[in-house]
Amino acid sequence: MTGPSRPDRPAGDERSRGYADRPGSDRPGSERPGGDRFGDRERGARQPSDRPAADRRAGDRFGGDRRGGDRPGGDRRGGERFGGDRRGGRPVRPAVDLPRQIAYEAIAAVHRDDAYANLVLPAMLREAGLSGRDAAFATELTYGTLRHTGTLDAIVTDAAGRDVQRIDPPVRDALRLGAYQILHTRVPPHAAVSSTVDLVRSVGPGATGFANAVLREITTRDADAWVAKLAPAPETDPIGHLALAYSHPQWIVRSFAEALGGDMGETTRLLIEDNERPPVHLCARPGLADPVALADEVGGAPGAFSPYAVYLPGGAPGDLAAVADGRAHVQDEGSQLVADALAAAPLDGPDGRWLDLCAGPGGKSGLLGALAAIRGARLTAVEVAEHRARLVEQATRGLPVTVLHTDGRTVGGDPKLPEAHFDRVLVDAPCTGLGALRRRPESRWRRQPSDLPPLTRLQRELLTAALRAVRPGGVVAYVTCSPHVVETHVTVTEAARRCGFAVDFVDARPLLPAGMPGLGDGPTVQLWPHRHGTDAMFLAVLRRA
Repeated sequence: MTGPSRPDRPAGDERSRGYADRPGSDRPGSERPGGDRFGDRERGARQPSDRPAADRRAGDRFGGDRRGGDRPGGDRRGGERFGGDRRGGRPVRPAVDLPRQIAYEAIAAVHRDDAYANLVLPAMLREAGLSGRDAAFATELTYGTLRHTGTLDAIVTDAAGRDVQRIDPPVRDALRLGAYQILHTRVPPHAAVSSTVDLVRSVGPGATGFANAVLREITTRDADAWVAKLAPAPETDPIGHLALAYSHPQWIVRSFAEALGGDMGETTRLLIEDNERPPVHLCARPGLADPVALADEVGGAPGAFSPYAVYLPGGAPGDLAAVADGRAHVQDEGSQLVADALAAAPLDGPDGRWLDLCAGPGGKSGLLGALAAIRGARLTAVEVAEHRARLVEQATRGLPVTVLHTDGRTVGGDPKLPEAHFDRVLVDAPCTGLGALRRRPESRWRRQPSDLPPLTRLQRELLTAALRAVRPGGVVAYVTCSPHVVETHVTVTEAARRCGFAVDFVDARPLLPAGMPGLGDGPTVQLWPHRHGTDAMFLAVLRRA
């Protein structure tokens, strides 16, 4: 079963790890809708458009002729709000209200330009001057549609009588947006249909009749009924059923199930959590901010596990004074926990030279740098991408951190990265990011199994370099934001076997807060959204003998 449809609500500040590797998406051609089922062109009269939310300012970019000026608020006489042109005594209004238009623009940018929603959407909202409920509605439509794209595509395919990839891309994105409103929000179905037809009229005028017919067909069933019709039977194809019911590619569902020991019930709970709006977590930098005081300052709550975590109720964390002045930064609680685990690992001998071998964009370096300042240590932060190295510099300003713009695999060949020199080393390795799909909704559709071989090779090389960099008796923490067993257990065991040094695994469970549930049998730890409310972070701690 699929679970109840969710009401429209803000999707919060969707931040992500921002890996430099980014495989291209599959952009099909622009075949226009034909006459397979509903005919080529609109022949009927325009349907009335019922918008449950008030019509918004339609700025120049998003298609409103604002001859009456930028006037938010109720309708005005003389057609001022929708422009001065009056036909037959009635004002001409914009093609579609602004929140839906912005959501469409963001979704189209993701599919057309390989853009990232968490980057393009905030910029669009600022440019349009949207805030409050309007911004929340646009955000929910954007992220919700992107998360559910796989299932929405299956439903649109069935309703249209043709494969969704044969629909012109602008119309296809509009239909996805409309289907999401029909199946997963409180928007009345007739309003979702008419507003989407209005949108199609502006992006694909020849397809309005087709879009109207497809959307009306979608309204004949709720989300559960569509899944019941289209998904394989769970008894015969549990992976295929979960993939369609919870809108994940089958290979990702399979990898989650394998990491969870084949428990399909727990896999289902994980997929459900992956489709939820993720919370925004702050990290109160130790020595600079107290988490309880910070929670009071920002109207949040202290985290459940990390001693530095603060949960935000919503809003834009970048606007907070604590973030602006460097007392805190945005960071998932799981990322805080694995960085803190490295700092907490028992160590004999000196403890003043720390290394973050894959530092961009700087969240873990910020936390480790603050801890290093308290303990009289110094952190070297390495980042291969120049723009991400600049982000690390910004994130660690004022902390005892030296940023190197170089490749972490050059340990031993770079005089600034000597072998057997560092006491603690973090390898936050580039990965598929499958553990943060709730924050990067488009990633689940971009990643492919073919991404794994080059990534796992890079992971092994970086971990091997880290084991060269750490002194005998020092510790290395290997971290990925992915639960895929090839990126976690396989990578760690292979790197430890091939590195040429004697390496011991340290039980990572005691390095996390006491009483934390669901940490498994050790020595490695896998965090989960459905168990811990964090991204699915993997942690292995190794000591060089």
